[in-house]
Amino acid sequence: MKMMIAMTLSMLSGLAVAHAAEIDGQWARGDGNAKVRIAPCGSDICAVNTWIKPGTPKEKEGDKLVMSIKPGDDGVYSGTAFDPQRDLTYKLTVTVKGDKMTTRGCVVAGLLCKGVDWTRIN
Repeated sequence: MKMMIAMTLSMLSGLAVAHAAEIDGQWARGDGNAKVRIAPCGSDICAVNTWIKPGTPKEKEGDKLVMSIKPGDDGVYSGTAFDPQRDLTYKLTVTVKGDKMTTRGCVVAGLLCKGVDWTRIN
C-alpha cells in the first residue's frame, strides 16, 4: 500500500511540473509586433523580447519582464511582474490553454489594466 501511495504521489508531482512548464517557450503577440521567449530565470520566470517589429515604440529586443507567478488551476498563473526598463511592477494573471496565452497586467491598485493575446511559436 505504501509503495502504491508513493507511486501515485510521484506521478502527481510529475503532472504538476508538466503543468507549470506549459508557459515556457516562444510566443508571438497577437498584434504581430513582438515575439518573446519565456523561461525560468532563477526562482522566477522571465519573458524576453526576441523580436520587435521595426517602428514599434518603447520596445526593443532584449527587454525583459521578470514574473513572480505561480501556477494555479486550469493553466492560470498569478502573481506579479517587474518591468526593469520602465521600473514598474504589475499585478499579473497569465492564462495558458494549449498554444494560446492571454496576459493581463494591472497597475495603480488594479485601476489600469491591459490584456494581450499570444500564440505559441513551434
